[in-house]
Amino acid sequence: MYGSHAGRTHRARRARTGVGTALAALLLLAGCSSASSSAEPPAAADPPPRQPAQQPKSHAPFWVNPESTAQKRSGELRKDGSAKSAALLEKIAVQPVAEWIGVDDPEGQTRGYTEAAHAADRIALLVLYNIPHRDCGQYSQGGASDGNTYRDWLDKAARGIGDRAATVILEPDALPHMEDGCTPQQFHEERYALLKEAVGKLKALPHTKVYLDAGNSSWVTPADRMVEPLRRAGVDQADGFALNVSNFQTTEDNKEYGHTLSALLGGKHFVIDTSRNGNGPLSGDHEKAWCNPSGRALGEPPTTRTGDRLVDAYLWVKRPGESDGPCKGGPEAGQWWETYALELARNAR
Repeated sequence: MYGSHAGRTHRARRARTGVGTALAALLLLAGCSSASSSAEPPAAADPPPRQPAQQPKSHAPFWVNPESTAQKRSGELRKDGSAKSAALLEKIAVQPVAEWIGVDDPEGQTRGYTEAAHAADRIALLVLYNIPHRDCGQYSQGGASDGNTYRDWLDKAARGIGDRAATVILEPDALPHMEDGCTPQQFHEERYALLKEAVGKLKALPHTKVYLDAGNSSWVTPADRMVEPLRRAGVDQADGFALNVSNFQTTEDNKEYGHTLSALLGGKHFVIDTSRNGNGPLSGDHEKAWCNPSGRALGEPPTTRTGDRLVDAYLWVKRPGESDGPCKGGPEAGQWWETYALELARNAR
C-alpha cells in the first residue's frame, strides 16, 4: 500500500488511514525470476495482473497508482474468468485518481505517494480533508478535534510532501458549507484562519500547487457568494479553486460557473472534478440526488489539456467506485462498491 484514501460526495465522505511504503512496493512490482533444476518442467504460473502504465506526461502528468482497488479487483476478476467486468474496472484503474490523506500518519502517507509519483516522473494528486467539524454531522462527519490538532496534522502532511511535486485539493466542502449555513457560525473564524494557514504552508513547499474547494455550479449560487469566503481562506496565494469535487454537474456548467467566479477573483484559474459527471446530475426532484445516484457515468479522463486557459485540469478527485454513504444500497462513505464502479464504467462514453 502507498497510503490511504477516502471517498467523498457533495455532503458525504469518510477518511481512512494507512502507511506509505511506495518505493518498496514499486520494487516488488518489478518482480523476479529464477531457474528450476527439476527434471519435470515447472507448472505454468498464472499470468501476472496487468499493471497500468502511466498516462502520457504531456497529456495527464498525474501519477497512476498501480495498487488501486480498481486495479486489484480488475486483476482478480480477470483471473476468475470475468473478463468483461475486469475490462470495465480497467477504465478506472488506468487513470490517475486522487489519494485522500487520512487522519493517522499523514506524513507517511504523503511521503509514500509523492515518492512513488516522483519515481515515475509524475505528480501526486492529493486531497487534504480533516478540517474540524467536517461535513457538519453528515455521512463524513469528523475531522480534527480542534484547530491545533489540525495544524499538527497539516504540518506532518506538508513534511511528507517535501520538495516533491504535488497538486493538493484543500478541504472539500469547508467553504461552501459555511456559505450555505450548514457549518455553525461559531466555527467560521477559526476555519478561515486554518485554511489560510494551510494555503500558506503548502505554497511554501517548492513544487506544490493548491486549489481551494469552491463547491459546484449548482450549490452556492450565484457565484459571487463564494468570492469573500475564498478570499478570506487565502485564494490569492493559492493556485486557484476546485469545482465539482465528488459531484455530478456537467463540465460545461462548471466551466461557466468557474469563469464567472474567476472574473470576480482577478482571473484565478481552477480545476474540475470530472470523475463521475459523464451523464451529468440526476434529473428531477430526487432525495439526496448527490448520494450514489443511479445511471451516472465516468466523465472526461484526467488531463491538463482542457482547451480552456482558465481550466488548469480535469481531475478525478472523487475515487470512482467508492460509495458516497449508506444510501441507495451503498456501504459507508469511502468504501469500495463494485456494483457502482461497474455501472459508472459501463455507462461511460
